[in-house]
Formats: sequence, structure tokens, C-alpha cells
Amino acid sequence: MLFISSLQGVAQKIDMGSLSMVHGENTNYDVYFKWGLIMSRAGEASFTYNPDHTFTDATSLYRLLFKTTKFYDSFFKMRDTLSGYYNNDHMLKYSIKRTDEGNYYSIDELTFDYGAEKTDIHSIRYTPSGKKIDTMLTAVGKVTDMLGVAYYMRCVDRKTLQHGDTFPFIVAIGRDLVKMQFIYQNQAIVEHGKVKFNTLYFKIDIMDEDAFESTKTSAEVWIGNDDNFLPVKLRSKLKIGYVEVYFKSVAGLAYPLMCRIALN
Repeated sequence: MLFISSLQGVAQKIDMGSLSMVHGENTNYDVYFKWGLIMSRAGEASFTYNPDHTFTDATSLYRLLFKTTKFYDSFFKMRDTLSGYYNNDHMLKYSIKRTDEGNYYSIDELTFDYGAEKTDIHSIRYTPSGKKIDTMLTAVGKVTDMLGVAYYMRCVDRKTLQHGDTFPFIVAIGRDLVKMQFIYQNQAIVEHGKVKFNTLYFKIDIMDEDAFESTKTSAEVWIGNDDNFLPVKLRSKLKIGYVEVYFKSVAGLAYPLMCRIALN
């Protein structure tokens, strides 16, 4: 399932088209937890993409902020921040994940060193009690962090998609390299509240048996069928129940949001 090639440079550059977002984009989502017939709003997430020169050769910062609602705070509070620093060639140079779950806090850092045929990743995890992980990982193929998968899917050329097209990734998490793949299915209409969207539907396989009941179609994503290629819905199976994420609002898009087809 991995993209393994003898072509020099395939390991370091994920080149599937051109990035469909520009600096200044800010997208907001509502996150729901579904168990049986019960579906409650569990949190909110925001994605931002801005210029940044914090790290050598990095020019852009892609960031996800997630927090649970006040109701969920009472028994499972989460305040997570994921930040990825990219250069002009869309190569992820460094990422950091700050996890705050009330009684648990950690910082995960990933530094990417790209070679002609493989990528080395220095993975470090800190907790208040000290360093828990300090290891080197090596991958061949399209390797990124968790947030980077969303970034690179925004590079897909939607106009050439055909049923069954597969986009594999390797995701570095702590000591592990997790395989996953997006598989394009078809066009679909997504309706949430009073809004409808024309989307492109992908199944997602995630080879992580500890987190998901089934590694096949572990998640699904519906991406807006216009030049922004903006995710508008995500559904993920958990050991218990589902998480569903719905587009809420956006500012700073590169193109008009033409995938929004109806307001009732």
C-alpha cells in the first residue's frame, strides 16, 4: 500500500497537484459524538493556515485547535493543539502536538529529515514527569504527522479523480508509523442543518487496531467539490460509537465556496 519508488526525491516531496488553500484561511467545525440514537455536540475545531518563519526553511504554519464543550469538560476535558511547519515545496519540516486532557498533559515533537529514498523522523514526547519518548523512525513513502494528512489531501487534483483512486500515507505518532489510505468513491450530497454541499466522498483505512474497531473504512470524509477542496464532513468509527465533524464557517478562502449548493 505504500508508494515505493526508485525515482530520486520521491520520499521527500508529496506532489499531487497544487495546494488549494492560501495564507489567511480559517475554517471552523463542530464535532459530535454519536452513540446509538444519541448524538451530542462534543467540541469545536478550527484550522488555520498562515505565514510563519519560526523554523529554518519553514514558510507556513498549518494549525488545528480543538476543545471540548462545557458539558464534556465535566468528565473528559480536551484542549489539543497540532501545529505543522511547511516550506515552499509543501514539505513538513517540524510538527508539535500539545495535549491537555485535564489530568494528562504531553508534548509530542516530530522533526523530519528528508533523503532521496527515505525519511528519518526524530520523535520526542515530554510529560510533566520527564521525557517519555526519544526515538528515530524511518519511512519510505509519503510520511507526515496526523494533521499533515489533511494538509496533503488539500493538494489532490480533484478534476482527475476516478473511482478507486488511492492515496496512501504513513503517519508518525510517538514510537509508531501508522499506515493509512484514502480511497475515492464517488460524488455525494451532504446535508447538515439547512445547508447542502456537493462533495467528493472518500473511504479511509487506518491500520491502527488499538484505536479503531475495524481498520477497513475506519473513517470517511466528504470534501467539497470545488477549487477549495475543503472538507465539509468527517465520520470516524471508534471502539464505542462514532465521531462526526461538520463544517461550520470559513474565512479567507482562495476561491468562492461553490460546493454549497442550497440554502433551505
